[in-house]
Amino acid sequence: MRQASRPIAATLLALLTSASLATATPLMALGTPPASSTLGQEDMSNREDVDPSTSGQVDSTTGEHVDTSTVTGDPFYCGERKLGTWFYCERPKPKPADTSASASAVSPSYRQKLDKIGARLEELKAKAILEPTSDNIIAYVRYQREQLDRASTFADVWERAIWQHPDLDYTLQRPVSTLGKTAWLAQRKTDREAVIASLSERYGLFFFYSTSCAACEVFSPIVRSLSDKYHLSVLPVSMDGGPTPAFPRYVVNQGQYEKMGLEGGQVPALVLFDTYLKKPIPIGYGIMAEDEVLQRIFYLTSVKPGSDF
Repeated sequence: MRQASRPIAATLLALLTSASLATATPLMALGTPPASSTLGQEDMSNREDVDPSTSGQVDSTTGEHVDTSTVTGDPFYCGERKLGTWFYCERPKPKPADTSASASAVSPSYRQKLDKIGARLEELKAKAILEPTSDNIIAYVRYQREQLDRASTFADVWERAIWQHPDLDYTLQRPVSTLGKTAWLAQRKTDREAVIASLSERYGLFFFYSTSCAACEVFSPIVRSLSDKYHLSVLPVSMDGGPTPAFPRYVVNQGQYEKMGLEGGQVPALVLFDTYLKKPIPIGYGIMAEDEVLQRIFYLTSVKPGSDF
């Protein structure tokens, strides 16, 4: 029995060996290398040696053309083998454009919107005038009414804002109401009288006139009244060498007119002279009432420019 079983065992061994060889032969004939640990490591590596300019590859197994322009990484692993979607095979998608920035760049400014409203109103008005139909006139009146409502709202909000911000309220500096204006004028008159009363301590007047000037004959007594009332020193200067009844004592012009900052030879002319600063302050030309002269002197000597307006 043991001797008989040996040939059978040998036969079975030979069959198994031939079957293994037969199974391995097709794989070797196709030239496909067996899987190895080295190949597995290559599959897991992130190879980035793709030429971006390469537009396609040919699958060595199927012969099909594979487009690799949309993939990154190795063209064999990401293109030919088609392993699926992997982070190293996808090309980054471009970020969407900032639509808000482009929208703000083209959005009209408030000035452009206001100009557009004005142009629309003028167009409707012109159309209603040139084609005075009921529809055209109604369209113009309605649009005009919308703008009047907008203007009324603006005026209302403006007024409320001024009430709450005293630094913006002009009426606190120059009242416009009847009661406030009366009080302001009374205070201003008191301040002016105090300034005028002390004028003689620092200031004097140059009065330029001519005997052939009719306005000078009218203005001379006014200047004389100011001199007597407020004790102001007045130096009359005759431009043509003649006297004036209001000022029997006078001097003839020898360049004083130009030195006082006056031009053109216009008379009568009145100049306030600051004896402290040695500086002339021209008051004005022509006939002026006494109150006007005092008002100009007060403004020129005691009121800061722009503070009263």
